[in-house]
Amino acid sequence: MPPPADIVKVAIEWPGANAQLIEMDQKRPLSSIIREVCDGWSLSGSEQFALRYADGPQLYITEQSRGDIKNGTILRLAISPARAARQLLERIQSHGIDARLEALKELAKLSADPTFAAEFINMEGIGTLARLVESGTHFGEMLAFTLTAFLELMDHGIVSWDLISLSFIKQIAGYVNQPMVDVSILQRSLAILESMVLNSHSLYHRVAQEITVGQLIGHLQVSNQEIQTYAIALINALFLKAPEDRRQEMASTLAQKHLRSIILNHVIRGNRPIKAEMAHQLYVLQVLTFNLLEERMMTKMDPNDQTQRDIIFELRRIAFDAENDPTGTEKRKAMYTKDYKMLGFTNHVNPAMDFTQTPPGMLALDNMLYLAKVHQDTYIRIVLENSSREDKHECPFGRCAIELTRMLCEILQVGELPNEGCNDYHPMFFTHDRAWEEFFCVCIQLLNKTWKEMRATAEDFNKVMQVVREQITRALAMKPSSLDQLKNKLRGLNYSEILRLRQSERMSQDDFQSPPIIELRERIQPEILELIKQQRLNRLCEGSCFRKLGNRRRQEKFWFCRLSLNHKVLHYGDLDESPQGEVPFELLSDKIPVSDIKSVVTGKDCPHMKEKSALKQNKEVLELAFSVLYDPDETLNFVAPNKYEYCIWTDGLCALLGREMGSDLTRSDLDTLISMEMKLRLLDLENITIPEAPPPVPKEPSSYNFTYNYS
Repeated sequence: MPPPADIVKVAIEWPGANAQLIEMDQKRPLSSIIREVCDGWSLSGSEQFALRYADGPQLYITEQSRGDIKNGTILRLAISPARAARQLLERIQSHGIDARLEALKELAKLSADPTFAAEFINMEGIGTLARLVESGTHFGEMLAFTLTAFLELMDHGIVSWDLISLSFIKQIAGYVNQPMVDVSILQRSLAILESMVLNSHSLYHRVAQEITVGQLIGHLQVSNQEIQTYAIALINALFLKAPEDRRQEMASTLAQKHLRSIILNHVIRGNRPIKAEMAHQLYVLQVLTFNLLEERMMTKMDPNDQTQRDIIFELRRIAFDAENDPTGTEKRKAMYTKDYKMLGFTNHVNPAMDFTQTPPGMLALDNMLYLAKVHQDTYIRIVLENSSREDKHECPFGRCAIELTRMLCEILQVGELPNEGCNDYHPMFFTHDRAWEEFFCVCIQLLNKTWKEMRATAEDFNKVMQVVREQITRALAMKPSSLDQLKNKLRGLNYSEILRLRQSERMSQDDFQSPPIIELRERIQPEILELIKQQRLNRLCEGSCFRKLGNRRRQEKFWFCRLSLNHKVLHYGDLDESPQGEVPFELLSDKIPVSDIKSVVTGKDCPHMKEKSALKQNKEVLELAFSVLYDPDETLNFVAPNKYEYCIWTDGLCALLGREMGSDLTRSDLDTLISMEMKLRLLDLENITIPEAPPPVPKEPSSYNFTYNYS
């Protein structure tokens, strides 16, 4: 007979004594259980003790968190959080250097525990640490542990960052500005300044006064990628929180300090592979840089503004070398109308009206002027080449440039905030000071070339733009390392190649509509679904690593989950680092019987997404979140590393519970495999020779051994 659900069997350790094996009744008060454990070792004053986990982060167990304890868990009897906080507070203020160092080392470790942190903060512990830093008397390891503890305590969100003193900020900034400082101290100082900027509007201004961009850029020229990552993260934070009127000024300063070329040479083209957090920070910097274009993108052209109208006149002058215009007003107006038509504007009489729609607004005109001035020969060739074509086949440069600018803004998500889980930076955008404009120049030439290849007319405009979008997105997905490499990728993605790729993809997902084929499809589908189900369950048995959501990405914590081989238990547990392969069941201390699982929820229905609603959850994390709900009213919360793992796990869990697998991945796999099987069976039928030979035996779907290679 199984034990009651409220009883968990645990082992409790105490230094120098044999472990106690007890059955913990979860309905009893925790204080009563601790008193009983203390009596077992003849320890008095049970109120001065608490239980902690013996493995992993070794967190304190409270009435609120005790529900997480599983059968077989090893616990440790320890002094209570309040007592530990009081003792450590006394020790870090002692005169003995060795005693103080050991106390700070222990404090740095314990500060990650929310229960201990609350007690330490209530005893004014953060103020004590701040004064130790402000005194300037701590160096080396002692200072590193002090800063670690301070940052961990502040990350719990119990105390407002606005309470931090100016002298503390100056001291931390001083460590960042020092030419020679210990790496661990520099890392923590950069992280503290980043948190100040992100969490307090008033502290942003104070930090911005103490830290110069030039000093931060200096930290990018070191060989330590961790330091580089923290430095770029602080630059991003300052960029993100800067008032709108200061962002352009800051961007100009960064350009003058050659930030782009330093990142290109010392980070992207450095000797070490780019880690995930560095990739994320480069992506954030890329997004923030492109977001500087938002103001122009959302600015309508004023048809009555002569300065803006002069830009259009300049486009006309460069294209047609119009130095000697006719003197008569009517003749000049007629010539302008003709020229504006040749330039491809929709409104031939007043082309300024073409730029009144946002997006792309004035950004499109900026792009056109850059092309005309910097790549003048290309600009003139495109305009004159199209003006000499037959009317129905001319590619309207003005209209194309405006629509292309809008498309590029959509593809690169100009104006949108960075996604927390995204690492999608493009190295080529760090290879040129005017990367956006150069990207436009490459793409407008592609558009003109594709127009000719399609022998398009004005009626085909939208079709051409669809093909160009596909060419650009496919090329970007290949992550070209330079603009020249982008040109090469686009050269290989001509219109014929796009048609071939479309045909290939269409054939792999053919959906034949004749009644016999539909009947065959319906007959095959259950077999293929069972095959997919087995593949999903096999992947769950292999297991996956998940990242724990936290306040600071660069101190990532991981956990691993996998299904038992008999499909009856989910095993999971914390890891110190991301594993390179399969994690043995023995290392996963926690488990959930599949029979206890009630349901699987996704997205905004997940408890951990509801808890974080105040933190402005980004769309990408929301799309990767799912939770397992199990008895009694417990949850196991996941955030998948990518969309593929999300589909595998949500489908696999649904299959485990006997429910329909409904992800996009399953639908795609189902269509692909059914099409493959149908083609094989139809091919077998075509190869039947009558009456010389009997028909061959159709190939069963179980003979497939399909694998995935999703990025």
